[in-house]
Amino acid sequence: MEFAQLDEVFEGFPTACGAGEEQIMLPSSDGVRLRTEIFRPDGIPTPWPVVVTRTCYPFSWPQTAALGREYAKRGFAFVCQFCRGTGGSEGTWEPNVNERRDGLALTEWLDRQPWAGSIGYKGHSYPALCGWTIADAVPDKVKTMFLTGYGVMRHASAWQDGLFRQDVLTAWAMDNAGRPVTADYLTSAAYRPQVEVDTALWGVKLPWYRDWITHPALEDPYWTAGFWGELAGIPAKVKIPIYLGEGWYDHHLGSALLTWQALSEETKRRSVLEIGPVDHNGTPVLFGHPGAVNAGYNMERRAIEWFAETLARDSRPRPGARLYAIGADEWRFYPSYPIETDGTRILYLFGSRLADTPGENGFREYVYDPENPVPTLGAESALRSIQKVQGCRLQPEPDYRPDVLSFTSDVMPESVNIAGKISLELYVRSDAPDTCFAVKLSEVMPDGKAYHIRNAVTTLKRNGGAGAKTVNGARRINLRAWDILWRTTPGSRLRLDITSSDFPEYSVHPNTSELWFRVRESRRALQTVLLGRAYPSRVILPLEN
Repeated sequence: MEFAQLDEVFEGFPTACGAGEEQIMLPSSDGVRLRTEIFRPDGIPTPWPVVVTRTCYPFSWPQTAALGREYAKRGFAFVCQFCRGTGGSEGTWEPNVNERRDGLALTEWLDRQPWAGSIGYKGHSYPALCGWTIADAVPDKVKTMFLTGYGVMRHASAWQDGLFRQDVLTAWAMDNAGRPVTADYLTSAAYRPQVEVDTALWGVKLPWYRDWITHPALEDPYWTAGFWGELAGIPAKVKIPIYLGEGWYDHHLGSALLTWQALSEETKRRSVLEIGPVDHNGTPVLFGHPGAVNAGYNMERRAIEWFAETLARDSRPRPGARLYAIGADEWRFYPSYPIETDGTRILYLFGSRLADTPGENGFREYVYDPENPVPTLGAESALRSIQKVQGCRLQPEPDYRPDVLSFTSDVMPESVNIAGKISLELYVRSDAPDTCFAVKLSEVMPDGKAYHIRNAVTTLKRNGGAGAKTVNGARRINLRAWDILWRTTPGSRLRLDITSSDFPEYSVHPNTSELWFRVRESRRALQTVLLGRAYPSRVILPLEN
């Protein structure tokens, strides 16, 4: 970011003659001292508006320090505290569990400082988690929070219908194990049994990682009680305005949208949801749309604009949802979210086509081998592989592997506006006691190149298990993708790919009824997708005029 470009945001504001810097070791409520860096605007009378953040990432300190100096030059105090056990703070590093205690100790200390005026919290990813942990209990001077790239519904960021998000949380665990981990990432993600990968390959036992991978069910008390249950209950109790920033291809999007919905209506009326065409790093990932000139999304600029309004000017930004429409290359404003759609379009699977009506009964089948999973290409839930797979990636040719079934629609002469959750109903059979089905919807441009829109996965177990109802021996399964706002190009087509793996975005299903994280061996499975009037496998598109 060019900091000089921010001068227009602060036009008319006093300009500091410099930035004073101080490091203190601030005690938390249990006496553990945490490294706290303070940047003060020199030459401007107190009290100052204050922007505060907490982080567990020492590697980001040079950028954070530069940002703190820029805030200070523009009349703000900026405070950054390192989580316990990281970056020079005392104590033992354990993700998540100490952040409420330590964050409240920091904001309560700031609330008592005579130089501190209105306070705003800022955080992206884990620093956003640190903000959410205290959002319902902050002292009076804390007026707002700017939180991006995170949602408090942790299960949604960890699991999808029994499949673990390997590329996000296994990768994060390796990078934040409290000691260097040199093991190969893909080898780690494929290791069996996964519950032993930490001691077998990483050289350290991580109880918190084992907790994540051994609790696949949302209704498990691990997610509904304790830290994660308490965190999920915080949005409903928040009273201050929230800026909730996300990307259509950020791995926290699903959790963040549930978080937005959990806010009270009163708080939503003072808050903003903004979703750009970006990944977790804020990078646009529109590979099939090279002419997108309005796709830029500068999180730091938006943060400073937000704090300029809410802290320095004491005014309220326009509440609602500001969303980027992929394909239209435009930002659209909605007074509320989710979007109220105008209807649906249904496309039925027939032969190798997607058609407006179901055809004659038929089937297609393939063999799924867990030892040779389909590699991820085009994803919304990636972190370690983000630069290779995330976003609207170019897809291979239809049926590019024997274990990938492709279905393509007729040419659509006019644009279609997809707004919301794409869902699918598939009629399937498998000779495995439990297995996975994975789908990917792409847009085939007029030049024949296909680009990823959305994907989804599910398991038989998450669709009723052994007691599920069948139709002539076929199981009907339901898949739902994360929300999207997408306008197709006139003359394009839609393509659906069906397979049984998407690795390393998701864990590889071993085709057994045993819990995935305990399995040592896998087996092959014969997978059948049934089609036609008796088995109306279909794609359901939510449409906006």
